Amino acid sequence: MSIVLKNVTKRYDQQIVVHNVSLEIADGEFFVLLGSSGSGKTTVLNMIAGLTSADRGQIQLHSRDVTNLPTQKRNVGFVFQNYALFEYMTVAENIEFGLSVRKVSRKARQLKRDEMLELVGLVGLGDRTPHQLSGGQQQRVALARALALEPDVLLLDEPLGALDAKIRGDLRRSLKAIQRQLGVAAILVTHDQEEAFDLADRIGVMSYGRLVEVGSPRDLYHHPQTEFVASFLGTANILLGQTQGNQIRIGPHKFDLSTEAARFSGDGRVQVVFRPEDLLLARGKAALDCTPLGEGVVTNLGFNGPNERIRLELPAIPGVRAIAPTVPFGKQNIVIEASRSTDHAAALPLSVGEKAWVGIQRLHTLSHPGLSFLVVTDGSLRSQSAISLGGYLARMAHARIILLGIGDDEQLQDARKQIGSGMASVELHTDGGPAHFAIARSVEKNPVDLVIVGWRPLEGLGFAEQILQSGDHHLLLAAHPGTRLENALVCASSGEPGKDDVMFAGRLLRHLGAQATLLTAIENNNDRQSRLAESFMDGGKHSLEMFGVPTQNKLRIGEPEVEIVKEMRSGKYDLMVLGTPLPNRDGRISMTGLVNSVIKNTDNCSLLLVRSHYHKNQFTLN
Repeated sequence: MSIVLKNVTKRYDQQIVVHNVSLEIADGEFFVLLGSSGSGKTTVLNMIAGLTSADRGQIQLHSRDVTNLPTQKRNVGFVFQNYALFEYMTVAENIEFGLSVRKVSRKARQLKRDEMLELVGLVGLGDRTPHQLSGGQQQRVALARALALEPDVLLLDEPLGALDAKIRGDLRRSLKAIQRQLGVAAILVTHDQEEAFDLADRIGVMSYGRLVEVGSPRDLYHHPQTEFVASFLGTANILLGQTQGNQIRIGPHKFDLSTEAARFSGDGRVQVVFRPEDLLLARGKAALDCTPLGEGVVTNLGFNGPNERIRLELPAIPGVRAIAPTVPFGKQNIVIEASRSTDHAAALPLSVGEKAWVGIQRLHTLSHPGLSFLVVTDGSLRSQSAISLGGYLARMAHARIILLGIGDDEQLQDARKQIGSGMASVELHTDGGPAHFAIARSVEKNPVDLVIVGWRPLEGLGFAEQILQSGDHHLLLAAHPGTRLENALVCASSGEPGKDDVMFAGRLLRHLGAQATLLTAIENNNDRQSRLAESFMDGGKHSLEMFGVPTQNKLRIGEPEVEIVKEMRSGKYDLMVLGTPLPNRDGRISMTGLVNSVIKNTDNCSLLLVRSHYHKNQFTLN
């Protein structure tokens, strides 16, 4: 293997930017790391090159451990997005620069320079300076300079990102041909999916520091193994269906169960994935020669040359939840993306506002991951609340559970007996502590949706801050053993983070047969604030009811922390849902302010702290 990464991890302060990445790249392979901004792909490349040190793990190049070697001893070629050419040097001098540093003779340098100019198609331009070249030509010089050193591996950090579409296409073909000719293993980092599909032998998809999936472009597109990859690569329609014998049901519609989907969750829920090109459109149901999904209204039309893109809105299907495209907040209709050739568009012209029947020709199935919990016990009386409530929630939600014991195995086995049976799966882990470090170590290895710990309101929220700091999970502070969480107060403010609070509350409460009160408090009763709050609450009520959670809305005027406490004391609530504050610029979550004030003045009630993913779009690192 040319490149081997073993459990490579990188942190910046408290933030993990590359998480336990393991990867093998074969000799001569063109591998592409694909991900959005902040996914950690550039950091992986920098660690391979030695420009950034790895905090943990091992990096091998051609069976040589280079983890702790400086860049100049790794024999890698690196091509940057901004070319990084020396403006005061000619093209020839730029190409020869690395060879000069290595004390290669003048004659050998000139021979290699001429070979590289021929290879990248720049013969006759050796005497020009970078400012006399086009962007595409400058990038060819950067590639020639990297290859002149005869590197063991070639690393390319979005090398075509600054070029226009026509030049990018030409350079992609040249780059692939050169890499094939030399037989050097290459890793290219990009966020451009077209570029990844065009160049890669294999693609590794990254998200928030994790290598989610690796496979050929064709396999990742047609047979993804995760919801993230299905929705990240291209466009995907994903609905939550149900298995029934050897069939898949999407509401009243039945499809034959493919042999690929033998790994469904124990409750039979399955994610049904179909691409826009997998759909057929017709004027009437009878005109479809495939299984119909329903009749929809065309809401948007687009044209990209060979295909017409159509967005339709279908009425809600009982018992079916849309995962992608995302249903607008507060709506229950299903949004579907379709694509068809210009010939089909000409045979059945459609315009916005018209109706069409939608049929599914092909589909792919994924096991629905469901919810996953980490229940923490240290053997104390306080932990009984976490064990009791965590076991109940896991049974009701058919969730996977990790039971983390802080201390010895004996008290962990006692907790396992108390938690009982009926879960999708239970894993037992022991850690010596302290508790917040043990939780951080656990979720780093096994990310979960929800951490559940025992808690008393008088204890304060310092421990909660530490737990939330250790990952992207939500946090349930369990106050009472035996509580069944039947009546929830969901406190949310208007805006994007508030929508996350509502949606996760719905995902959890739907399994419990619970009812909810959605509370929004505003300080000033002016028309604009009232309209915004009422619109948000109407959307929130619809969204919660989409999950099957009966909901009533309450709008209070006054200081939010005061009004939340009043409502809490006026009703018989056994769960309060609050959104966590957005992280500071250093990535830390501080509970000072509203959350802390509310907790100090509420009764002994369990508390669900929901962290918004909205902050991930604000402060990111590559």
